[in-house]
Amino acid sequence: MHSRPGVAEEDIIRHCKTGSLKYQEMLYKLFYGYAMGLSLRYCFNREDAVEVVNDAFIKVFNSINNYANDKPFKPWLRSIIVNTAIDRRRKELKFQLNTDLENASVINHSATAIESLNAQDILKMMQQLPPVQLTVFNLYEIDGYSHDEIAKMLDLSASSSRVYLSRAKETLRSILTKEHQNNG
Repeated sequence: MHSRPGVAEEDIIRHCKTGSLKYQEMLYKLFYGYAMGLSLRYCFNREDAVEVVNDAFIKVFNSINNYANDKPFKPWLRSIIVNTAIDRRRKELKFQLNTDLENASVINHSATAIESLNAQDILKMMQQLPPVQLTVFNLYEIDGYSHDEIAKMLDLSASSSRVYLSRAKETLRSILTKEHQNNG
């Protein structure tokens, strides 16, 4: 992967470790699209997503010397972006997590076909989820975290994580059904 002709990702990272602003800018531009795409899944609007991306890159540049050159950069960057988005939303989520989930039932329904949807349609539907459901859905279904890992990240129980995931899926099914009825 190259930022511009003749400059490899490894070289950009090496120069970032020396504190070069020029190369930090190159790294930012190189991974901005990737970072924004990831951030938009956790944020409800573009402004918040941009703030998460910028905060994440500040963390990247402050801790780039901890990055091991023998490991792929993208997963390291991804974890910083996801954690930055989670940190940013934690206050908001803590407020919403006060809901008593212990007595909530898990909702199970069969999946609905979504062949006619594109990525933008799906992202738009996801943005209609309450913040805690969106966060748990992203962490579990898209980023592959376990319910135990999500529980630790969001300071809730694993069973609560499962309930939020179930509710997110049910909400998405409901939105999909409404979309299908409106278009069909």
